[in-house]
Amino acid sequence: MPRVDSRRPTPARTPAFLFVLLLLGALLLQGCSLLPGRHKDAKAGADDAPSALTSNGTDAAGGRHGFNVRVEGPDEARELLEQHLELQRYRRLDDLQLAEISRLMVAADANARELLGTLGYFTPTLKMELVDLPADAAVPYEVRIQVDPGPRTKVTAAQVDFAGPIATATDEKTAAQRKAIRDGWTLSPGQDFTQSTWDGAKNTGLRKLVAQRFPTGSISLSRADIDADAGTARLSVTYQSGPAYRFGPLEVRGAERYSVDGARRIARVPSGQPYDQQELLDAQARMASSGYYDSVFLTLDTDADPQAATVIAQVREAKLQKIVLGAGFTSDSGPRLSADHIHNQMPLLGWRAVTKLSVDRDTRSLNSEWSAIPGDDGWRWITSGELKQDLSGDYEVDSGRARFGRSKSDPKIDRAYYLQYDYALNRGLGAPPSASALSANWSWTGRYFDDAGAPRRGWGLGLELGAGYTLSGAQRPFTRADVRSLYILPLGSVSEGDAPGLARQSRLALRAQVGAVTAKDDAQIPSTLLFLTGGDTSVRGYAYRSIGTTNASGATVAGRYLAVLSAEWQKPLVFNNKVSAWESVVFVDAGSVADQVSQLNKPQVGVGVGARWRSPVGPVQADLGYGVETRKFRLHLRLGFSF
Repeated sequence: MPRVDSRRPTPARTPAFLFVLLLLGALLLQGCSLLPGRHKDAKAGADDAPSALTSNGTDAAGGRHGFNVRVEGPDEARELLEQHLELQRYRRLDDLQLAEISRLMVAADANARELLGTLGYFTPTLKMELVDLPADAAVPYEVRIQVDPGPRTKVTAAQVDFAGPIATATDEKTAAQRKAIRDGWTLSPGQDFTQSTWDGAKNTGLRKLVAQRFPTGSISLSRADIDADAGTARLSVTYQSGPAYRFGPLEVRGAERYSVDGARRIARVPSGQPYDQQELLDAQARMASSGYYDSVFLTLDTDADPQAATVIAQVREAKLQKIVLGAGFTSDSGPRLSADHIHNQMPLLGWRAVTKLSVDRDTRSLNSEWSAIPGDDGWRWITSGELKQDLSGDYEVDSGRARFGRSKSDPKIDRAYYLQYDYALNRGLGAPPSASALSANWSWTGRYFDDAGAPRRGWGLGLELGAGYTLSGAQRPFTRADVRSLYILPLGSVSEGDAPGLARQSRLALRAQVGAVTAKDDAQIPSTLLFLTGGDTSVRGYAYRSIGTTNASGATVAGRYLAVLSAEWQKPLVFNNKVSAWESVVFVDAGSVADQVSQLNKPQVGVGVGARWRSPVGPVQADLGYGVETRKFRLHLRLGFSF
């Protein structure tokens, strides 16, 4: 047996696999320090954090870290790279070494080419360099990127195909829909190719497909063949229509207080008719504006039978009663306070009642309107009453009005016919005689604007026609007509549907109003049926309803004939090539009131300038008008647009 010397122990032998583990651990730790996305723990001390090194391996200028990115080239390409280049994410890391920055620059080249491709530049020339900055600079380095995007790719062919029922249907409406999608293709041969215009063209066609008959339509195939060397793009897209749908019954979800049948009559979904997205939106708008619901959302159940697809109305009902307090201000009437009481289901009748009390500088009024749920044809019964005290020219008037009839409201058209009783008690020295009258009336208002709240183009027309008898003094027949119109005309050409282009255009707003009351000279017409003008919405530069005819004592009173014309030039303000929320306006208004048509030839004129701000709650309008006849300036303030 061999002898072992216990005074000289055998050296411990480390297994080989342990060396391998230690080596791998060291490499992993070193690899983590090289990751550009690693951020230093904010709690770590200065001695624990690795320093950014200069080319000599020392700390950069006493602790300066990171780098700048400077892009030089055409504005479009420069702005894109400045905003979206991945390299921008690492500019302020304080533990990057030169080798790491170099690797980031290599990745930035591929990233920049990919981004420029979205603008249609597939053969750009890029030059990147890393520059040492002076010692007094905030960072030690600057990455400079020079961009020559090269020629932009042009579309040489665009093919639009269809699959599904729309491709084989032979009826005229489906054929017209196919033609509209093809004719409306927005990325035609000869135009510049960009990713945004390509996506926009496909989505525009898809919106036209799903807007009528085919709500489940989709894009089944889209292809853009790019020849970078030739700078050309060949496009093709195939739309899969899915089955054609027809409206079925209305299903109301969330109804508790108000009847489902009432919701159906308010919505008036055209059951049995081919699906039309606009019809669905109109039905939703009718329900939302009825006052019975705080929120309404209509959808088509595309999992149901396409020939009778259920329309689902998800509603949140309004309270049975509520009181709304309000405050406002206009330059016409000064500060205003109001209180509204709303009862959505009156006892016995079941009608909706809205009662309003309003007080401002010159007017105090109390009115109440009751309205029934509309029938299947959309017409509803209405009745209303009003008591008012206000100024009519130079006199105070206590007046009352009662009305009973029917009305119908659609998204673009309001119409009504009704019987009306009016009385007016004029107070003051030399005031016109008090009068009352009974009349039958018809009204129609059409609004065809691109935006109901802040229109940029379109037109509106309002008509009121009435005939009746005076009830005070000698009973005489009379007729009354009031016609008003507004036409907003964009100046300069713009492509159809080009909203950004339309927003940049200046516009001409032409407004006109003509009114006439015909009766014998001895007929005592209530002053509330006669005409006055002047103020924010008529002739600016003059006080509210201050333009009328003159009686024997020289006071201003309401007259039988009215004529108002206005022209306003509206120009959006553009800052840094971006359309702002502000507009400037220049206007000229003219209005005249008389008891004889021949006396309308001497209008009172107002001229001025103003500003518009498209606020989140509607346009805020401020106009400074100069009354040519009064030789005085007057400020006019108003919120919102109405016609």
